[in-house]
Amino acid sequence: MNLPVFGLGTFRLKDQVVIDSVRNGLELGYRVIDTAQIYGNEAQVGQAIADSGVARDELFITTKIWVDNLSKDKLIPSLRESLGKLRTDRVDLTLIHWPSPGDAVSVREFMTALADAKTQGLTRAIGVSNFNIDLMQRAIDVVGADAIATNQVELHPYLQNRKLAEFAQRQGIALTSYMTLAYGKVLSDPVIVEIARKHDATPAQVALAWAMQLGYAVIPSSTKRENLASNLLATSLRLGDDDMARIATLDRSERLTDPDSLAPAWD
Repeated sequence: MNLPVFGLGTFRLKDQVVIDSVRNGLELGYRVIDTAQIYGNEAQVGQAIADSGVARDELFITTKIWVDNLSKDKLIPSLRESLGKLRTDRVDLTLIHWPSPGDAVSVREFMTALADAKTQGLTRAIGVSNFNIDLMQRAIDVVGADAIATNQVELHPYLQNRKLAEFAQRQGIALTSYMTLAYGKVLSDPVIVEIARKHDATPAQVALAWAMQLGYAVIPSSTKRENLASNLLATSLRLGDDDMARIATLDRSERLTDPDSLAPAWD
C-alpha cells in the first residue's frame, strides 16, 4: 500500500481538545488521523470521526500497540478494544509503538501477532515505531520488508536520522516523521525563517515540506484551526535544491524523545 504523506497527529491531545482538533481537521480536508493506545484519546477520536459524517472509506486511521500489549495473548485483544473505541471494524495501519523494554516480548512474537491481526482483517497494514536499524532488521526477518508499511520515528531538521533513513530506503520501507517541528524549536531557526520568507510561507510549512520532499510522511498536530489549515498548505510548497541543502546543514543529532525505559540504542 502507498502510505499517505500528510496526516493529523493527536499526541498529547485529550478530551474536548482532541475532539475539536480532529473535527476541525476533517472539516479542513484532513483524511489521515494518527492516534495510539497510550494517548488515551482513541474514544474521543472515534467520536469526532463519527460526528463528522465523513465516510469511513475516505479516511486513513492509524493506531499503535502499547508495550503492555505486545505479547501474543494481548496484542489482538487490545487492538479489538482500540477498534471499539474508534468505532470502526478495522484500522488502516497498526504500529508497534515502542520495542519491548529489555526484549521482554521478542520481536518475533509481537510481529507475528501483528501480522495475524492483518490476516484477520483488523488492520489493512502494519508497521513499527521508534525502531533502530537492528530492530527493523529483526522485524524484517519475521514478516519481510514488504509487510512493513513504515517506521514512525522522531525526525526533524535538528535530528535528520540519515543512517536509519538510508537503511529504510534500501529496504523499501517508508519513514514517518513525528515531531517534524521539534516541539516548535525549528520555527524560529534563522535558516528556516529565511527560506519561509523567500517562499512567502510559514516556517512550519517549510519544515513539513522539507520532510515530505525527502520522501517522509508527516503527522503534525495543532489545537488551532488556523494552524491546521496553514500546515495543510505545506503539501503544495516546493523547496529548491539550495533550500534543501541549507536545511541539511542544520542536523545536530538533537533528540527530544528518549525515554530511558523504552528507547533502544539509537543509530
